[in-house]
Amino acid sequence: MADSTLKDRIGLMDSEEKMKAVDELEPSEESVEILAGLLEDESHPVRFKAADKLAEFGKMSLERLIEIMDTAEGEVRRYATFALKKIGDPGVVDHFIGALEDEDWGVRKFAARSLGELGDKRAVEPLIGALEDEDWGVKLVAVRSLGDLRDPRAIEPIKKARRKGDKDFKKAANKSLKKIQS
Repeated sequence: MADSTLKDRIGLMDSEEKMKAVDELEPSEESVEILAGLLEDESHPVRFKAADKLAEFGKMSLERLIEIMDTAEGEVRRYATFALKKIGDPGVVDHFIGALEDEDWGVRKFAARSLGELGDKRAVEPLIGALEDEDWGVKLVAVRSLGDLRDPRAIEPIKKARRKGDKDFKKAANKSLKKIQS
């Protein structure tokens, strides 16, 4: 279905039609490019659907998604981060670690969650650093991810961050500490 005119046709469609067209795309380099373009669509459901389809394409999408993470605007990077997280390739750990320093809180949050799910111990120190993030949601996800990683290096930093956190953060910190210490 992906041909040189498909990209133009999709551009003229309404959101519902775009989502149907995304469902019909078969894995190909052209489809990856079409989907990458849709990550910038004005419709959030279309963006989400495109990110989900890129994740479904798996390794074929990796290089393009990493490029988007490195160059696109904040909200577009969020969708790329979401797709990379769903792919779950261990080779993207370094990109997620770097994304913990992103200016966009949504990118940092997805990156922190992804690092916990991927289970790579290289993420422990960067996630400890994320406990000091200015965004509450990023801190919360970081403490949960540290619990998922179950690395004893995180115990003292979590205890320290717990002192400054609100009730929900303290609850998440206590759960993570239990996971690590069990």
